[in-house]
Amino acid sequence: MKKKIKWAIIILVLAGISYGLYSFGNPPAPDTAMENNDAITFPVTRETLVNSIEVKGKSSYEQETFVHAPFGAEVRQWNVKDGQQIKKGDVLFRLDSTALENEIAQTQATIKKQRLEMRLTEVQSALGQEDQALGVTEADRKKVFVQREAQKLQEELSEVTLDIQERDIADKQKKLNEANFRAPASGIFLFEDPKKIPSQVNSNDRLGKIVDLNKLQLVSLVGEQDVFRIAEGMPVEVKINALKQVKLQGKVIKVSKFAKAGTDEKNTNQPAQFEVIIGLEPNKQLIAGLSLTGQIETERKENAIVVPTVAVLREKDQYYVFLDKGNGQVERRDIKIGMETPEKTEVLEGLKEGDQVVLQ
Repeated sequence: MKKKIKWAIIILVLAGISYGLYSFGNPPAPDTAMENNDAITFPVTRETLVNSIEVKGKSSYEQETFVHAPFGAEVRQWNVKDGQQIKKGDVLFRLDSTALENEIAQTQATIKKQRLEMRLTEVQSALGQEDQALGVTEADRKKVFVQREAQKLQEELSEVTLDIQERDIADKQKKLNEANFRAPASGIFLFEDPKKIPSQVNSNDRLGKIVDLNKLQLVSLVGEQDVFRIAEGMPVEVKINALKQVKLQGKVIKVSKFAKAGTDEKNTNQPAQFEVIIGLEPNKQLIAGLSLTGQIETERKENAIVVPTVAVLREKDQYYVFLDKGNGQVERRDIKIGMETPEKTEVLEGLKEGDQVVLQ
C-alpha cells in the first residue's frame, strides 16, 4: 500500500513538472481580448518607406587630366599658377627647344650623308660592271654575283636604318611642336608639388594635373552582402563629415564587378570588398580629399501602411502584432508584411491606418 502511494506521489510530481515546462514553452496565444494597462502604444501610419545602405569614403575628382613634360629641357616660362582656372588650348609653359632642334638637324644631316653614300656606291658598282669583260672566268663571275648580292643586302640595311632615323625625326618634330605646351582640357591646374615648381624637366615627368571642380565623386567600398543590392542610377544623400549641415545629392555611377580586397589567398578569412563610385552635385564647399558618408537608397515605397518594426512579432512563419482595442484591452492580430527597415515595417494585410498597436 505504501509503495502505491509513493509511486502515485512521484507520478503527480513528474506530471506537474512536465505541465509547467510545457506551459512555459507554449504560452497561450492572446487571440482574445485581455487587459494590459502598462503597454506602450504605437499608431499605424501611412508614410514613405525607404531602405538604404550607408557607405563611407573620400571625395575625389571624377575627371583628372595629367600633364607630362613632352621632352627634357629647361623651362623658359610658366604661364600658369597653382589653382588657376584655365581653358583648353591655353599655353601652360614654354620649354627651351634648342637642344631638340640641334638633334633634329644632326639626324637630318646624317640621313643626307647616308643617301649620298648609297648613291656613290651604286655609281661605282655600275662602273665596275661595265669594266667586266665578257670572257671572264667562272670564278670571276661567281665573285661578281656575290658582290652584287652583298651590295643589295647592304642597301636594304641602309634603307631600314634611314627609315628608323626618319621616324625619330618625326617623333622629335612632334615633341618640338609641344615646346609651347597647351592645356589638353579645361579646368583648374594643380602642380604636382606646389612648393617646388620645376625649372628643369625630364621627358615624361608628371608636372601636374587639370581637374574639373564641377565633377567630384565619392569612392567607397561595400561588402559582398550589400553589393548585390546596389545598382547604377540609385539616388544617394551625402554628408560631409566635417560639415554636418551640408547635404549633397548624388547617384551611383559605377559598381565594381571585381573585388578590391579579400581576394588574396593569404587572407581567405577577410571579407571581399567592392568599389562603388557615386557622382556628386557641384558645391563650393566640396573639394577632393574630404571624408564623406552616403546613404544609398536601394528601395522606396510610397504611401505604405507601416508600424514600428519593434512591435512586429513572429511565430514560425506567421507575423502578428497586439492590437489596442481600447479600455486597456488588447488582442493578437495576424498580419502580412511587405518591405522591412530597421525602424518600420510595411503591413500589407491585417491593419489599417489609425489602428493602435501595443508593445508589451
